Amino acid sequence: MATTQGAACSSCRYFDDHKLNGAAAQADAGLCRYNPPVSQPEPQGHGLWPVVAGQDWCGHFTAEQTPAE
Repeated sequence: MATTQGAACSSCRYFDDHKLNGAAAQADAGLCRYNPPVSQPEPQGHGLWPVVAGQDWCGHFTAEQTPAE
């Protein structure tokens, strides 16, 4: 059985610290870049990346490391 010890969005390779993108959310929040942006219902709406807390984690968690070739 796999363990989730140490799993956290803030240490995942797909986590983007969106403070650099000008977002003013909670201090440890970021964007999950695992899946493509989610469409919005408005015709002129832009796709949005899911906002996650740094201590969150999911089944896609992959620790920061160089990608496999």
